[in-house]
Amino acid sequence: MAFTPVGREIDRIDGRRKVTGAAEYSGDHPAPDLAHAYLITSTVGRGRIRAMDTAAALAAPGVLDVYSPFHPLRQYVLPGLGESYAPLQDVDVRFHGQIIAMVVAESFEQARDAAAMVTTTYDAEPPRTSLDDEPGTLPDAPAGGRPPRSTTLADGVASIDAALAASDVVVQADFHQDSQHHVAMEPHTTLARWQDGILTVHSGTQVPLFAVMLIAARLGIATDRVRVMSRYVGGGFGSRVLSWYDTSLAASAAEVLDRPVRLVLTREQVFQVIGRRGRINQTVRLGARRDGVLTAVSHVTDAEMPAVGGWQMTAAESSTALAYRTPNLHVEDRQVTLDMSPTWAMRAPDEAPGSFALETAMDELAVATGVDPVELRLRNYTTVVPGTDRPWTSKHLDECYRVGARRFGWSARSATPRSRVDGDWLVGMGMASAVYPTDRQPATVRVRLRADNTAVVSTATVDPGTGAATMVSTVGAHALGIPMRRIELEYGDSTLPQGGSSVGSGATASTAPAVQAAARAAVDELKRIAVTSPGSPWHGADPAALTYEHGRLRSADRAMTFGQLLTAAGVPAAGGEGTQQPGDEATRYAVHSFGAHFCEVRVHRFTGEPRVSRFTTVVDAGRVVNAKAARSQLVGGVIMGIGHALLEHDPVEPATGRLAAGNLADYMVPVNADIPDIDVHWLDRPDPVLSELGVKGLGEIGTVASAAAVGNAVFNATGRRVRDLPITLDKLLRED
Repeated sequence: MAFTPVGREIDRIDGRRKVTGAAEYSGDHPAPDLAHAYLITSTVGRGRIRAMDTAAALAAPGVLDVYSPFHPLRQYVLPGLGESYAPLQDVDVRFHGQIIAMVVAESFEQARDAAAMVTTTYDAEPPRTSLDDEPGTLPDAPAGGRPPRSTTLADGVASIDAALAASDVVVQADFHQDSQHHVAMEPHTTLARWQDGILTVHSGTQVPLFAVMLIAARLGIATDRVRVMSRYVGGGFGSRVLSWYDTSLAASAAEVLDRPVRLVLTREQVFQVIGRRGRINQTVRLGARRDGVLTAVSHVTDAEMPAVGGWQMTAAESSTALAYRTPNLHVEDRQVTLDMSPTWAMRAPDEAPGSFALETAMDELAVATGVDPVELRLRNYTTVVPGTDRPWTSKHLDECYRVGARRFGWSARSATPRSRVDGDWLVGMGMASAVYPTDRQPATVRVRLRADNTAVVSTATVDPGTGAATMVSTVGAHALGIPMRRIELEYGDSTLPQGGSSVGSGATASTAPAVQAAARAAVDELKRIAVTSPGSPWHGADPAALTYEHGRLRSADRAMTFGQLLTAAGVPAAGGEGTQQPGDEATRYAVHSFGAHFCEVRVHRFTGEPRVSRFTTVVDAGRVVNAKAARSQLVGGVIMGIGHALLEHDPVEPATGRLAAGNLADYMVPVNADIPDIDVHWLDRPDPVLSELGVKGLGEIGTVASAAAVGNAVFNATGRRVRDLPITLDKLLRED
């Protein structure tokens, strides 16, 4: 086509509403006779509730009711998805911060103040909180997934230990990181209202289908009685993949009270109630020849798995099992059961911690062998998944290395730590490589062509700040050959066709092909109208003689816009649905995006303060739909990686199970002063296998291994290797 918006710098279609405050998030929707709820959470890490005194709260001004295990709202568990227990159904306390009661009042302030009047007496027990003290066990393999332990050995090699022992050079390193949190800008909020037996919920979600399933199951009702509205979402990063129990409790209260109920979690409650990235210990062992070529790789992890359920972290399988060519490979992902709050996926959920360990160990191997870190990765480059003959749909990571090194100025790096000094600052450079899968999901989209020459594109796909809504409009304009201003988008409503979910870097790769298929279906319907409608100038013609281009239907002797045809035919609209169903590519190919990170840090030689001064990222992520949004996503991913490396962690109080930094005063995230200008670049190589547009995932690749690039640069600056994240100044100053 002569013009397409795909690949250009496109402003977000919802940008003006967001920056002017006109966008209505979940907590902004009005409702008549609205009641407000407030949660009460446990202050012990394990035990039982002996008694709960709610008399003062019930007598407080404006209070409508106080729900607790002694006066519960009925909740159910959906096995296999979400938490393995339901709050308020018994007196058991399973973790510090568990929901144990909920106050509903006429105002938020009244509910909050009444909640402070509730006193709870516990029979407390010591919780299991230490990742080091509890045994790690191998979980069952997920359906259709890889086993938690796998080993590939070359002919004649007895074990991975034997392969390592026979290597010329061996690097072994242990790594640890504490809990991390999503800390999205919008707190988790629910507005629940019932009408004629139908529940409508305004609540931020990344997967409308999961939200409907979970809410319905927890309330014990059919899914067709639940509608989830999620048009504007203030960030997710994985925290809104599931609907948590705060939403279903608000919905239950709304039904019992027969009036709308709003529940807004405090920031502290978000840290307690909403799933987080769990703690993990990792051990990586690399064996290589003296020239740096790998001969054996072992990666073993022990990840936190709360007793109440959570995310099954597979850091070794998701990173090391895919990264480098090696004849001997062992990966093992174990779980440690603890009495802690639920864990869940956080941006690059397995790959961020796994790649930090692997890519740090690769840097240590570069030091041990004297091979440049970029050259080391090129010497171990693989075009097939290690241990198999399965190739990728496309892979240009080697080009990412070369382009990134050139843009960053890698050739100026000195391999000798502490050799670059600028006044009181030690300056170092580091790099790392990234691999992240594209999660292609079934998706359906509807397109309607209207008589005013506009088109409506409809999908339940949610935009949690990623630019997904703009992507759908962009692909719709591309597929129909009309300007974006003539596209109207319906999205973020579970009653619309189920588009791709905003999870796993899969929204674009899943939804874009469905938009194109729906556009083709709408054009086919337009042609049918053209040849069957008496008012059409093509009545009775062969539809094969008609072509569609740039919003116009053409034949050899005439052309009309689709709006003109619909007007002539007396038909208000022509529509169609299209579905993207992943084929067998996943069995024949591996589908991943790739990236190379280059980082420069400055560490103050007297205070130990680390500062990122430059960062370059180059990715191979297929075709880019919106250059402006792509740049934003990559920069945001790198910023999360910098936070992962230098700032973010939430330690546990061992005796209580309390997350000690469970608030925005103590949990550190990067701010403007922490972040330099970030140079991001993409190769823009369409994937020839996946779809017509050739798009792959882009949202999370910037987070994968960017923390390792920072850590490797810190080592190059200081000569000190930090494997216990985050890299704080005390770790750079202390004497070993």
